Amino acid sequence: MADPTSHVEQQIQARIAAAKVRVQAAKKRRDELAAARRRGLARRHAQRLRNQAAKRDQPRTDP
Repeated sequence: MADPTSHVEQQIQARIAAAKVRVQAAKKRRDELAAARRRGLARRHAQRLRNQAAKRDQPRTDP
């Protein structure tokens, strides 16, 4: 007796599985980029605050 799934159905299932893998990879890539962006923004914000504090602590040299 033949396999209950036809060759066409097997190809469709393979394409669906490949599409799911691509979607998951794209989601993972987006999530990683978003996390890196958040870390970068936090780092830049912290540096900005440090720069402002350092500038505030410096004596003024107004003419």
